[in-house]
Amino acid sequence: VQLQASGGGLVQAGGSLRLSCAASGFTFDDYAIGWFRRAPGKEREGVSCISSNDRSPYYAASVKGRFTISSDNAKNTVYLQMNSLKPEDAAVYYCAAGRYFRCVDTMGVLTTTGHDYYGQGTQVTVSS
Repeated sequence: VQLQASGGGLVQAGGSLRLSCAASGFTFDDYAIGWFRRAPGKEREGVSCISSNDRSPYYAASVKGRFTISSDNAKNTVYLQMNSLKPEDAAVYYCAAGRYFRCVDTMGVLTTTGHDYYGQGTQVTVSS
């Protein structure tokens, strides 16, 4: 089982990046894929999630309208297109997979724990 996150880098504020989370070793369609980020001195924050099967997208309020999550089931890859990046988006971004996992809790908040598999992080740096 492997989750490989990539696509991070240095970008100016207002710029864009596309992160990829490539999965292997499990039945991709059965798994929700979530993106999280962690900035120095801050708690882990859920950014976005795409559900299993119907691939419904979910976003944190802080990124809604700027980030887009999508899935290419043929490539077993989930993408996070990040536009209009802000300095506060700078963090290490991680992806994680959960089988039939609920992307959000009963309050509509992105779930950040309890996944089955976790990928390594990819650094996103946004200069002002």
